Amino acid sequence: MLTINVTVLLAVIVVWRLRRLRRRTQARSRFDEKLTIVIVLALGVLIAPTPAGHGILNILGQLAGGVTQAGR
Repeated sequence: MLTINVTVLLAVIVVWRLRRLRRRTQARSRFDEKLTIVIVLALGVLIAPTPAGHGILNILGQLAGGVTQAGR
């Protein structure tokens, strides 16, 4: 249960950061970019073993398979 709560918290942080950074007109600092990447990677690690993560992986696999088939 703790993993789900941390995952939700990280998802909220990612959405908040992306909305805040999108509104800015000046360039982002390297620190902001690195922090966003670390948070998104941590979110991915927490989502991956969950049923939602398996569903996302399945959908992406089907999408990649469809693109591969279309390219032939």
